[in-house]
Amino acid sequence: MKYMATYDLMESIRNTNEWMGATARAMASYPAFSMTMNPMLNIMAAWGEVTERSFARMVTKPDWGIRSIPGPDGQDHLVDIKTVVEKPFGNLIQFFVRRRAPMARKILLVAPMSGHYATLLRSTVASLLPDADVFVTDWHNARDIPVSSGKFDVEDYTLYLVDFMRTLGPDTHVIAVCQPAPLTLAATAYLAGEDPEAQPRSLTLIGGPIDPDAAATDVTDFGRRITMGQLEQIAIQRVGFKYKGVGRLVYPGLLQLQSFMSMNADRHSKAFSEQILRVARGEAGDHDAHNRFYDEYLAVMDMTAEFYLSTVERVFKNREIARNEFVVAGKKVDIGAITRVAVKTVEGEKDDISAPGQCVAALKLCTGLPEHLKARHLEPEAGHYGIFAGKSWRLNIRPLVLNFIDANSGAPSKPQLKAVKTSA
Repeated sequence: MKYMATYDLMESIRNTNEWMGATARAMASYPAFSMTMNPMLNIMAAWGEVTERSFARMVTKPDWGIRSIPGPDGQDHLVDIKTVVEKPFGNLIQFFVRRRAPMARKILLVAPMSGHYATLLRSTVASLLPDADVFVTDWHNARDIPVSSGKFDVEDYTLYLVDFMRTLGPDTHVIAVCQPAPLTLAATAYLAGEDPEAQPRSLTLIGGPIDPDAAATDVTDFGRRITMGQLEQIAIQRVGFKYKGVGRLVYPGLLQLQSFMSMNADRHSKAFSEQILRVARGEAGDHDAHNRFYDEYLAVMDMTAEFYLSTVERVFKNREIARNEFVVAGKKVDIGAITRVAVKTVEGEKDDISAPGQCVAALKLCTGLPEHLKARHLEPEAGHYGIFAGKSWRLNIRPLVLNFIDANSGAPSKPQLKAVKTSA
């Protein structure tokens, strides 16, 4: 599998499907055909439109789309995305609100590197922005990173987080969503041992696999069944000649997307079938609920082979973090060294990716942390996506997280926005 031809063949299949969709849409929409009464032409055009859009999204990095936020003075305030730290495999970015003084709450949102871009947390960022200064880890697509930039594995990922936390300072509150939860916990422990004054004030872990063996899921079952040699053989490919990362070994985003889709194949099939009928009836919109979700869901990015394989081997198979035996840059990371960073875990009762029990295991590992600095929450009826971006997040979890941050940093100040007569 580790050949450029395999990667390019997969991209060719995607490109062909996009072309077939565009062709079907154009042909079935030809004005002369409007003289016929065959309803299949509308169905064919609708199928082509949905197919072209879906396959085109797979290689497109989504835009954040956060232009402004409303202020208490009745004015909208523009939002700029600024790069705070620039690195080869990911940047630290800030959503800077114009004409607003620094907020009491400063939040570092650690985005997953599990096949999707950081924009998967768009709604999470938008919900936090009115009440906090928000910084996000914006990971890069491995296909676009030249081989000359070197490797990037779980230890490098952890050290990136350490650098980002040091840059933001000790008054930061960290929220890690899903995949980065165990590595963010390790980064915090690393700072506790090496640079205690740079530790964040609080750490919120949402739906992350701290101890994958605490509760079985399809993800953990797969990790147990397959050997590392088998996984490397079936999952790793070399980036083709079309991209800057030509020759780099990666776990392709398209393969990860295939895994995502297969987990709920019936639901996705129904969603696309219904969308085709809506398009045929003229009831669909460019930014309707289906397109808003799938424009993001289908946009996938490649991960470096070393990051993907080391995550499976060290986090899932060997459970190095769960057993408190994780090593970074030759130094053992002792999670028990965390003694003053408040830690909160959030889990969803119906989470089928990181089942309840996997994330809360972090609290047991924090043996040096007083009980009053530990908190946990299990959200009833919530799935994986809902606990950080869905209804459960909006209505219940977000207020709980902000209260936890305030309890460990002092009351936040009111937004200080200046009313002006001209637009910024």
